[in-house]
Amino acid sequence: QVQLVESGGGLVQPGGSLRLSCAASGFTVDDYAVGWFRKVPGREREGVSCISEGRTLYADSVKGRFTLSRDVAKNMVYLQMNSLKPEDTGVYYCAADGSYYPGSYYLNYGMAYRGKGTLVTVSS
Repeated sequence: QVQLVESGGGLVQPGGSLRLSCAASGFTVDDYAVGWFRKVPGREREGVSCISEGRTLYADSVKGRFTLSRDVAKNMVYLQMNSLKPEDTGVYYCAADGSYYPGSYYLNYGMAYRGKGTLVTVSS
C-alpha cells in the first residue's frame, strides 16, 4: 500500500528557505517516479517538480530556486525551496507513480498517489 507523508511546511518570510520532506512507504523511491505538486489559492493544481526516467524536471516558476532530491536509504523525497516568494504560498503535495511516463506528462496530469499535503505560507 503506497503511503506518502509530507512534513516541513510553515511560515517563512519572502526570500527565505524551507525544506519539505516526504516519507514514502509501500514502494522504493528509486523504483517509482516521484514529485511535488502544489495547490495555490485561486489557481489550478501545479506540478512543481518530478523525477522520472532518470530526469528531473521543474516548473518554469520554480526553476533555479527549488531542488528535488531523493534519499534511497531512508526512502525519503525532499524539496529544497530557496528564494521563496509570496506566490509560492500553497499546499504542497508529495506524489508518486509506478508507471514510466515522461516527467512532462506527470507535471501536466499528476501522479497516481499523493499525500495529504503540507501548508507553505510565504509572508512578511
